[in-house]
Amino acid sequence: MLEKQAYVKKHFGVLLNLLRDRQNFLEEISQEVRLQSKISSLFITSSIFFAIYGLIIGFSNSFGQALSSAIKLPAFYLLTLMICFPTLFFFNVLFGSRSTFQQHFAVLMTAVSVISVLLFSLAPVTLFFMITAPDSYQFFKLLNVLIFGITGIFGVRFLYEGMQLLSQQDEVGKKTRTTILKSWLFLYAFVGMQLGWFLRPFFGAPGYKFELFRAVKGNFYLDIVQAISEILGMR
Repeated sequence: MLEKQAYVKKHFGVLLNLLRDRQNFLEEISQEVRLQSKISSLFITSSIFFAIYGLIIGFSNSFGQALSSAIKLPAFYLLTLMICFPTLFFFNVLFGSRSTFQQHFAVLMTAVSVISVLLFSLAPVTLFFMITAPDSYQFFKLLNVLIFGITGIFGVRFLYEGMQLLSQQDEVGKKTRTTILKSWLFLYAFVGMQLGWFLRPFFGAPGYKFELFRAVKGNFYLDIVQAISEILGMR
């Protein structure tokens, strides 16, 4: 029991340090202080928070969907990170960055962790609307798209600040790396939306049978337009 408590305290303690004093946390990353420990703890805690949120949204369909979403939501965020990370790292190195692979990855994990915490903090709101409006599937879906969008913006802002702090160590090519970072953020968003579409469903419409994955057709944008049209009674 004491070992479990120590394990929880260790990993969640790292996350709390990030939330309470992010400037100092990012400075420690720039100084390569306990990078492996930070990355491991943030990976574990963010996966737990994503899984909890995935479990909640999946219950809009069934228990099977809830379990599936509890696995797919952490996978979605972490796979998006894995796909896009090499592009950012190698372009930064090409244009003068001396920051290590671990430093880059640690900064990205801080952003993902912030998103996971914000999603977890909004879980009661999502649960409330799922319970009080069980027949409003399109509204529930759009609500979560909005939540994912807002939390993503905060995460991206955190990532931008962290990468700018790393760039202070290497003035050569800093302006170019800032441009690369801004472009990379758009790439990250597009990859995320496409991967999310590929891994769907995360919700699962009420009354429909459980599906682990759905056939890849259409796209994310058309689906959102369709959802808005249904809410406004346009179809």
